[in-house]
Amino acid sequence: MSKEESDIFYFLSFCIEQYKTEKGMDGADVASLFFENGVAEYLMDNFEVLHTQSWQWMMEEIDNYIKNNHAS
Repeated sequence: MSKEESDIFYFLSFCIEQYKTEKGMDGADVASLFFENGVAEYLMDNFEVLHTQSWQWMMEEIDNYIKNNHAS
């Protein structure tokens, strides 16, 4: 695994952990939510820009992404 791939996966796991804490959810449930709603792909595809943002901004961005792109 390259350093960039490692950094992307670390970022994804960081976002899962932060979202889990913020929402009071189980980590497995957050991971499922992220993968089922395209959040994980969005985070990985846009890593270069997104990883520079604050965790608070990221939580809002993830909520907005789910709301705007994958509303049930």
